[in-house]
Formats: sequence, C-alpha cells, structure tokens
Amino acid sequence: MPIVNSIAASEPQMTEWRRYLHQHPELGLDCFKTAEFVVDRLKEFGITDIHTGIARTGVVAIIEGRATGRTIGLRADMDALPMEDLSGTDHASTIPGMAHTCGHDGHTTMLLGAAKYLAETRNFSGKVALIFQPAEENEGGGRIMVEEGMMDRFGIDEVYGIHNMPGGPVGHLHTNRGALLAGVDEFTIEITGVGGHGAMPFQTRDPVVTAASVVQALQTIVSRNVDALDRLVVSVTQVHTGSAMNIVPETAILNGTVRYFDKAVQSVVKERMAEIVEYQAKSFGMTATLNYIEGYPPTVNHPEQAEFAAEVAREVVGAEAVDIDSPPIMPGEDFSYMLEARPGAYLFLGQGDTPGCHHPKYDFNDTIAPVGASFFARLVEKALPL
Repeated sequence: MPIVNSIAASEPQMTEWRRYLHQHPELGLDCFKTAEFVVDRLKEFGITDIHTGIARTGVVAIIEGRATGRTIGLRADMDALPMEDLSGTDHASTIPGMAHTCGHDGHTTMLLGAAKYLAETRNFSGKVALIFQPAEENEGGGRIMVEEGMMDRFGIDEVYGIHNMPGGPVGHLHTNRGALLAGVDEFTIEITGVGGHGAMPFQTRDPVVTAASVVQALQTIVSRNVDALDRLVVSVTQVHTGSAMNIVPETAILNGTVRYFDKAVQSVVKERMAEIVEYQAKSFGMTATLNYIEGYPPTVNHPEQAEFAAEVAREVVGAEAVDIDSPPIMPGEDFSYMLEARPGAYLFLGQGDTPGCHHPKYDFNDTIAPVGASFFARLVEKALPL
C-alpha cells in the first residue's frame, strides 16, 4: 500500500494547517492556541472523545474502530523554539523570538492528517490515541503526560512517533531496533577562589586558572574512563567569569551537557565528574560545587515494534526507502519517557537537503507530511486489523 490516496489529496489542506502553525509558534507548556487549533480540527473530523489540559496544554483524542481491540498511541509534539525565524518565507513566524525551527508544526500536521483519514474510515479494531504533546524542547512534556497517567488513563498498549530529518532523502524512513537518540544531562560547576588585583595574582586564588584545568580534565572522562566503543559526549559549553581585564575574579562558572546511551556510562560520568571538580579545585587551594542534572533518558526503541514499524514503512514508501539499521545520534528526545512506559518505536522521516533543526533558516518540507500521515494511518490499520 503506497501513500494513502485520500491523504495525498489532502496535501494542500495539510500545507495550509502547517503554515498557519508555523506563523503562530508557542513555547514549552504554553501551547494554548496550538492546542485550540488542534481541537478545532479534530472536531471538524467528527472526533468527539477529546481530552485537554494534560501537561497543561496537551491533547489526547480517541478514535474508536469498528470492533474491540487494543489501543495504539500516535504522538506529535507541538512546541516551538525561543529564537528568530530567518527562513524568509511568506509563512514565517509572526511572533518575535519564537520560531518552529524543529518541525513540530509539521509533526502536528502529520498527525492531524492521519486523524482525518482514520476518523473517516475507521478501518481498524480497537482504538487510536492521538497524542499532541507540548514542551518537547525544554520541560519534558512527554514525561509530564506519562506522570499524569496518560498511558493507563487511555489504555495505551503501544506508542509510535516520527521526527523530520533534514539531510535525509525526501520521504525515506529511518529507525533501528534499540537506542536511537541519546540521554541528555546538564551540569553546572561553580568554582570559588579569592579575587584581587590582576597585577598581583600571588595575593589571589584564581578561579580562571582552575576553570581551565577543570575543562581539560573533564575531557579525560571520554578518552580515559569509558570504553571507546561506548558513545559518550561531555561538552563544556559556557564559561562565565570576570568583570574587568585588571581584576582576578572571585568565582568562575562552567555549564555543559552530557550525552550517553548506557546508564552504566552515565554513572561513570557522574562519579568521575564529581571527583575531578572537587580535587582539581583543592589542588589550586579553592572550593567547587557540582550540580549534575539528569535530563531526558535515551530514546530506546523496542525491537519487535521497530521491526513492525519498518514493515509498515516499506509498504508505504517502498523497501528501498526504509533503513532499519539507522545509527543512533546524540540529540535527545522526550518521547523516551513514553517508550519507557510502553513498547513502541520512533522513526525519522527524511525531508531533503534543508537547513538543520534549530537553524534559524529551517523550515519543514510540506511534501513529506502526507508520507508521515500515511505511515501513521497504515500502522494503525496493520496493527489493529478488522
């Protein structure tokens, strides 16, 4: 079964939805107007079992098939990013400092396209739970929806999601049978010394020198404490210190990120980072504190569901356009919480040679929306046959 004809015919309407959402981005958990837009479309499709206010602005809508059966969850994220839209398109963001530069407007559109088709045909048994989630980019709306009991409340048995993939061939689907995206942690290190005159550093305890030493020492966690075959990133991304060129500051603050796939590796990082921070500071006669913040866990597909998703994808786009052995990548994704709660799989959908996600000139490729919608629709019909 290729792309669903009726969904393909809806491409102009889906493009209109997507570009409206692109012009009206919202951040974090505050996707009020986006949720309202979603609910209005769902009602137009004849869907009446609609639940709002989950994770503040999340929406879950239920479509019942023609017979009893299991419940499949389909998820799309709705939030934008706090940055300017430099795409130069006619449908660029109308909200200063907010932009859909990760394609969540496209993800929402794909799920709406699938919802329209599934509500019209209901050619399946069981139920579909349409999950429209806020705050993927920061607060972890996926975690909040799970913690608020979404999976049990709606009896969701399996859950699936799609993310667009700049650089991937248009319409190609990529996934794997295990870890697909990294766990994401953050850290802040505050080093406290003794400030003073820059011309008399011997009267001070210089936190700048200590900070430089800590930054270098942290790099040895990857190179000397973890197996080279384990994927790990430890990056110091911010250094904040000083106020003038002739003053040795009192404090220096380092911020950064950790990306990993294995919980055991995460434990090594936390232990070694604490030791490095404490003893590097002591070696310079100073004190330091580490605030290590565990964030999104790794996004790990369930093998059986990943195989099934790839099988569906082959029916929709052809075997030559499906990669079931896609290598894991280091960005994170809060769909990970849903995959910890239920079996399922996450996939990437290629959108061609475009600026990457989070780039100010990024824009979702509207031609792939029918592909994603058809994948969602066919997945339901194949997972819940009559």
